[in-house]
Amino acid sequence: MFMGQFQHSLDPKGRLIIPAKFRELLGDTFILTKGLDRCLFVYPKDEWAVLEQKLKSLPFTQKDARAFIRFFFSGAVEIEMDKQGRILIPPQLREHARIDRDLVIIGVSNRAEIWSAEEWETYNREASASYEEIAEKLDLGL
Repeated sequence: MFMGQFQHSLDPKGRLIIPAKFRELLGDTFILTKGLDRCLFVYPKDEWAVLEQKLKSLPFTQKDARAFIRFFFSGAVEIEMDKQGRILIPPQLREHARIDRDLVIIGVSNRAEIWSAEEWETYNREASASYEEIAEKLDLGL
């Protein structure tokens, strides 16, 4: 399970060191794609296969389903981690997530997310203001 929050920076060549806790969960190759809320989603191959099956079951006759699937899969790339645990994030994905240098990697159950540090700070500040209210609406029974 992916959990936790890690501060990192891209090196001068645009590479990111994946946190050691996530390396084993991801394996040597994994899927990186455009996420929601201006972040990137990082999926191990087995989780990607599960998600792919769910998305395949969406009715392609519905415009919103087609739009989401196009957006999601067109941004997806298979990433290979080097022996030092580094990856190169493609420019179009860095642009989507507004990643320049400083970033945050968070664990979110079955996936990791990569955020620009600035975007994460903004999102986290706004979301934390309504954390209890959201929990109440979802009736999580915590």
